[in-house]
Amino acid sequence: MKTILLNGVDGNFGGIAASVLLDKWPHEDLIFTAPTEKGLQKYKDMGIETRVADFNSPDLADSFKGADTMILISMPFVGPKRRAAQKAAADAAVKAGVNRLVYTSIVGAGEPDIDTYEVNDHVWFEAYVKELPIHYIFLRDSQYAEAMVSNYINAYENTDNILANNMADGLMAYISRDDCAEACAYAAMSDLEDVVLNINGPELLTIGQYIDIANEVTGHHVTYKPISDEEQYAFFDSIGVPRTTEEMWAQTATNFPFCSDGMVTFGRAIRKGQMAVQTDDFEKLTGRKPLSVREIFEDQDNHLIGSRTSTDS
Repeated sequence: MKTILLNGVDGNFGGIAASVLLDKWPHEDLIFTAPTEKGLQKYKDMGIETRVADFNSPDLADSFKGADTMILISMPFVGPKRRAAQKAAADAAVKAGVNRLVYTSIVGAGEPDIDTYEVNDHVWFEAYVKELPIHYIFLRDSQYAEAMVSNYINAYENTDNILANNMADGLMAYISRDDCAEACAYAAMSDLEDVVLNINGPELLTIGQYIDIANEVTGHHVTYKPISDEEQYAFFDSIGVPRTTEEMWAQTATNFPFCSDGMVTFGRAIRKGQMAVQTDDFEKLTGRKPLSVREIFEDQDNHLIGSRTSTDS
């Protein structure tokens, strides 16, 4: 049986993927990595082989030796730092003799005219991996429903029941982050090679329709207000969100696990219809349907986006 190596088990996404692998795959055929020993301790206590994987280390390939399939969860920072870190991981995987890379990409990465701060990194990295002597599975995840759950809660708690953004009537097949993490684990356990899968929720929705569903379930009365890209930037500036992840990212990521260039251009791409992708790839991969937005709001307390702490410095 092939050995699966999962990077980033200390994170929200990685922790869910780890739990699926622990339930479905022989423990002796698992390797879990994280940037620090602290993030590995609970798995070490379970008898899982653990390794520190520092993507800035010249000895990174040593962390990946013995793995047939490696899961690379996309880095939380964006831009040159992300590309450099992920390139280092991919190069090290090849050097270590890894046979296959499972990578969490993003919806819209296959759109020929896409141009967003966030998606461009994934487009670049997919192209880079395709040139390497390694097999791949690219999982193009739709937007996490949990992120919009948190935005919805903020709307009725702090903004007079108004949720304003620049998505307008663009469509998105919102999916739970937990479902994306489960799909990632199932992809690693599969025999697929050199494929692109779209990991989407069960229905395409505008943000207005998303809010309508949330209102029906929760009894709140949030309304949607479309705003321009310039207004969206101004809002993020007013609350201290950094424009990029190049400056002060490690200091701001705990409070703001995103940057405004990423969010504004992401919203613009949704508005332009560049992310309106909906498939049944998730169901084919896992054997079940993904959670709907309604189901997510019915279990709202377990579907909050949570915090993100960057290990970047």
